[in-house]
Amino acid sequence: MEKITSEAQLQERISHCSACLQAKYEGKDGKKAIVVCGGTGCLSSDSEGIIEEFEKLIKEYHLEDKCTVNVVGCFGFCSMGPFVKVFPGETLYTKVKVSDAKEIIEKDIIGGEIVERLLFTDPVTKEKVAAQKDINFYKLQKRDIALKGNDHIDPESLDEALAYDTFVGLNRALHMTQQEVIDEVSKSGLRGRGGAGFPTGRKWQFAYNEQNEEKYIICNGDEGDPGAFMDRSIVEGNPFNVIEGMMIAGYAIGAKNGYFYIRAEYPVAVERLQKAIKILEDVGLLGDHILGTDFSFRCHIRLGAGAFVCGEETALLNSIEGKRGMPRPRPPFPAVKGLWDKPTVINNVETLANVPYILKEGWEKYAAIGTDDSKGTKVFALGGKVNNIGLVEVPMGTTLRQLIYDIGGGIPDGKKFKAIQTGGPSGGCLTEADLDTPIDYGSLVARGSMMGSGGAIVMDEDNCMVDVAKFYMTFICDESCGKCSPCRIGTKRLLEILTKITDGRGTMQDLDDLENLARLVAQNSLCGLGQTAPNPILSTLRSFRSEYEAHVIEQECPAHVCKNLIKYWIDPEKCKKCSMCARQCPAQAITGEPGKTPFVIDSSKCIKCGACLSGCRFGAISKI
Repeated sequence: MEKITSEAQLQERISHCSACLQAKYEGKDGKKAIVVCGGTGCLSSDSEGIIEEFEKLIKEYHLEDKCTVNVVGCFGFCSMGPFVKVFPGETLYTKVKVSDAKEIIEKDIIGGEIVERLLFTDPVTKEKVAAQKDINFYKLQKRDIALKGNDHIDPESLDEALAYDTFVGLNRALHMTQQEVIDEVSKSGLRGRGGAGFPTGRKWQFAYNEQNEEKYIICNGDEGDPGAFMDRSIVEGNPFNVIEGMMIAGYAIGAKNGYFYIRAEYPVAVERLQKAIKILEDVGLLGDHILGTDFSFRCHIRLGAGAFVCGEETALLNSIEGKRGMPRPRPPFPAVKGLWDKPTVINNVETLANVPYILKEGWEKYAAIGTDDSKGTKVFALGGKVNNIGLVEVPMGTTLRQLIYDIGGGIPDGKKFKAIQTGGPSGGCLTEADLDTPIDYGSLVARGSMMGSGGAIVMDEDNCMVDVAKFYMTFICDESCGKCSPCRIGTKRLLEILTKITDGRGTMQDLDDLENLARLVAQNSLCGLGQTAPNPILSTLRSFRSEYEAHVIEQECPAHVCKNLIKYWIDPEKCKKCSMCARQCPAQAITGEPGKTPFVIDSSKCIKCGACLSGCRFGAISKI
C-alpha cells in the first residue's frame, strides 16, 4: 500500500479518491454500484448472505463490467433493514432478503426498472418512496458529523474514507499550535457526548497544562445502556473518522498513545477498528512523524468484559490497568492523574467523531448548529414503542415531539404515547407534557431527565411505569461494582421496595420510603452510576404517582403488566366454546364443555402466563 508521508501526498490521494467515489456513485465509470448495509442489525438479518448472493449472481450473469457490490455502514433505519441501495439514482430497497437479490439484479441492474415492492411505503400517503432523502425518517436529520459517511463508504476502505475528507481536519490541526487546536474545540462549544456533557476543550486544556513526558487519550466505547447502540454503529460505519478525532486530541494535549476501550460484545466494531488501525500503520498515518511532522501517535485496543460501571471513566482506567473495574475517588481527575498516573483525556466515541468536522470546517460552522449551550448534533438510539426504530443524528434543539413523531413515525397500532426514557438507567421518564422540550443538556435536566449517551426508549399506554422503574433498578443492582455502600446496599433496598409494590404488598409508607431513600442514594454514592441510579424512580414518582398509588391502594396495575395484580377473564358473550384456551393453558386453570358452555378461568390456579390470551382468535379473553 502506497505510503502517505506528506501533506502533498495526502491531498493528492484525497483528490484521487474523491474522484473515484464520485465516479462510482454517479455511474461515470459505466457501472451501477450496489451497496449493502453492514451494521450489526442488518448483519444479524443476513445482509452478509445478501452480499454473497449478489456476488454469485454478478458472476452468473457476467456483470463484472456492469456493476459492483460492497458493504457500507449503518443506514440507521433499523426497523426497515436490511438495506440495499443502488447507484446512480440512490434507489433504496428495504427489508431485503437473500431471495430478493435475483430480482434486483434482473430488474434494476439489467433491466433498469425499479423493484417497486421493495421500496419504502410512506405510512401516511401510502406512496412508494425511492430515494432515501425523501423518507421522513431522514428529513430532519443531519447525518454528516458523527455519522459522516456511515451509509456511503466501505468501513474497511481507507480510500473511501479519504473520499469523505478524512484526515483533512488532522492536517489542518498539524499546522496549528496545540493551544490553537484546543481553542478551536473550546470555541465550537463541543461538550462530551458520553453523558455528563463536560466541555471537551476544557478537559483537553487541563491535560495540556500538565507537565509530563507521557500523556494518554482514551476513547470510551464501553456503551452499556439498555437499548443503546450509538457508539457501536459509529465505529462500525467509519472507524477512520473516530481514529482521526483521537489523533487530533492526542496532538492537542501532547499524547503519543491512544487507547480504544470497547466492549468485547461488539465484535464487528472491534474487527473493523483493528483493520483500520493496521491500514493506517501501513500507509504511515499512524506511527512516527505523521505527514512529515514531529507528531507521532499510535493506537491500541483494550476489550471491556461487559461491566456497565466501566463506562465511568475512573473505573475504565482501572480496567485498562488490569485491575477490578471500580471507580476512584476524585480529585485527582484523570486529566491530572489518569492512566498509570499520567495525564489522561477520556472522550467517548461520539465526542471524538465530532472533532474532525470542527477542525475541517472551523468552529464557527459547528457552533452555528444547535442551541446556545448545546452545540452540534446528537446521535440517538431510538427504540421501544415507536414505528421507526433506529439510529438518528439530529441538531441539538430538535424537540422530543419531532424525534418521536416526525422522525420516529409515532406510536404503533394507534396506541397513546405515555413516556420517553432518555439517558438510559441514569435518566428519567418524560411525559406528554414534555414533548415540546428541546433536546439539549440543560432542558432535559430541568425536566428531570438527562441526555446521557443517547438512548431514547419510547413507552405507550401498555407500559407500567412502576415496572419500568423496577426494570432499571434491577439493571443497576446487577451492574453496581459494590465499592460504596449507598449504591451497593441502597439500590438493593430500592429494588426490594419496588418489588413489594409490584407484587401487591406495598403500603403508602413504602412510597415515602422509596422517595427518601432514592434521594439519599443519589446524594451519597461515589460515582455517577449510583448518583443517577434513582432518576427513573424519582421521575416516575413525580409524573406517575397515581400509578404507584393504584398498585398500593387499589391493588391494581392500570397497565395490566404486574402479574400479581392482574387477572385473565373470558367474556362469555364472545367465547366461541372452542376449547382452544383450555388446551393452551399449562396449569389446567380453564374449564368448560366444548361446543356447549363458555369457558371460565379459575384465578386460584391461573399462573398468568398469557398463553390463553395469545391463543384466542376471537378476542374473548382480556386482562383485568
